[in-house]
Amino acid sequence: ASSWGVSTRLMGALIMSHSDDNGLVLPPKLAPIQVVIIPIYKSMEELDAMRSSLVELQNELRKAGLSVKFDDRDTHKPGFKFAEYELKGVPVRLAIGQRDLANNTVEVARRDLLTKETRSRENITEYLVQLMDKIQDSIYQKSFAFRDANIFEINSWDEFLKQIELGGFLSAHWDGTVETEEKIKAETKATIRCIPLDFKEEAGTCVFSGKPSVGRVLFARAY
Repeated sequence: ASSWGVSTRLMGALIMSHSDDNGLVLPPKLAPIQVVIIPIYKSMEELDAMRSSLVELQNELRKAGLSVKFDDRDTHKPGFKFAEYELKGVPVRLAIGQRDLANNTVEVARRDLLTKETRSRENITEYLVQLMDKIQDSIYQKSFAFRDANIFEINSWDEFLKQIELGGFLSAHWDGTVETEEKIKAETKATIRCIPLDFKEEAGTCVFSGKPSVGRVLFARAY
């Protein structure tokens, strides 16, 4: 039997990888709610007049396979709801008021980019289905770019000591012995995080011991 370690650590990785100072940012494929519909109204009469149109929109989006919540709670103002769903990381927020109903428009807000745009209600379902893929890709690319920008190629022990204080992943040659890894850890608190998936065999000398090395590994401090 083997354990693949699938546990709450995946939730931690999800939160750490994508979220920002406003709260969670959830990739659409993992978000329990992908789209939230928030009505903008001044009175209960206004809300009641809008309700059937918004329920119809909710049903239309659900038929297309999207997970949708229509938040018609009259106990919280729209601004509170905006902040709540931003904090929870819901990928897309739709705000619809009386003017939108009259103009056949919808305000679409993206959680990942914190952008807003007004779009026609026509073809909104098709647009949102495609937008989920766009957001999924955008979140992945941003995270990928951040990771790559924080990998530093290190070729000397002096460089290693300087960069480890600044943080990031250090790509450095290692002689393959546990003894060397232990000594590096004792001096810098850094350990080998992984041998890269695209590991290339390249002859070099260990950054610490100066002994022969067959390739680079990634060192970093665990927090």
